[in-house]
Amino acid sequence: MKKLLIIAGLLSLPMLGVQAQAFRGLDKSSLEMAYYPDDFAHTRKTNDEKPLARVLYSRPARNGREVFGKLVPYGKVWRTGANENTEIRLYQDATIGGKKVKAGTYSLFTIPGENEWTIILNNELDYWGAFRHKPESDVIRVTAPVKKGTESLENFSLQFAKASTGGPNDAVMRMGWADTVVEVPVSFQ
Repeated sequence: MKKLLIIAGLLSLPMLGVQAQAFRGLDKSSLEMAYYPDDFAHTRKTNDEKPLARVLYSRPARNGREVFGKLVPYGKVWRTGANENTEIRLYQDATIGGKKVKAGTYSLFTIPGENEWTIILNNELDYWGAFRHKPESDVIRVTAPVKKGTESLENFSLQFAKASTGGPNDAVMRMGWADTVVEVPVSFQ
């Protein structure tokens, strides 16, 4: 009887390994990266080159829903995407919306409004959503006007673009979803 129990136990060990190797299904909101310069990861030629900024964010889908004012309420702190809070890494000191920010990694929150958004950089990292946002940890808060986009975006999108005026280190961080677009000026020292 003892031998039968040992054999049955040994035979069940491979089954435990199979269960432990199961992967979770695909997330509904894919993780995305936005670099400045745009396409930095694809155009990088040497290991010495460094981007000026990188944003990690998840891209929720519209799925026929009314986004701003409904799914994402006006006047409340938003994670600026989905899932974990969005993170921005500045590889050198920068000025965002006219306010100086030291190089480093920050959470990027926003407070959407009908006519303008408040953009927040915060020291608290690695949290799910904006549920634990602590205003006392905000590094900067700047505002930017809302514009109507030329196309309707199914998924939330964030992209850096070279500024139309200024020097080579001047950019615009553009956020958009549905027909809403917000552009924040960014310059790197």
